[in-house]
Amino acid sequence: MDSTISYADFEKVEIRVGRVVQAEPFPEARKPAIKLWVDFGAPHGVKKTSAQVTVHYTPESLIGRQVMGVVNFPPRQIGPFMSEFLVLGAPDENGAVVLLKPDLEVPLGGRMF
Repeated sequence: MDSTISYADFEKVEIRVGRVVQAEPFPEARKPAIKLWVDFGAPHGVKKTSAQVTVHYTPESLIGRQVMGVVNFPPRQIGPFMSEFLVLGAPDENGAVVLLKPDLEVPLGGRMF
């Protein structure tokens, strides 16, 4: 299978920087998760999602943290919660999600390129 994509394909994916402004447990989720509200600045504003990040994070530890997210996927229903973006992470050695973030503080809404 050829996994090569064109640069034009990559440009279609809007990966932007946001800041977690609210985080709550998501006990209704099938797998342990946290509900996140992330401010991506103008024009995207605050978007919400669910993330299976409970191994390394608590809702309180996520407030104020910058994260990376795909903001141009269509909304997706996750149980009783509507997810509006995909927060990005990578698995640690045990498969638990570690969130991706800029190495330095950057303006909200900045697009990854």
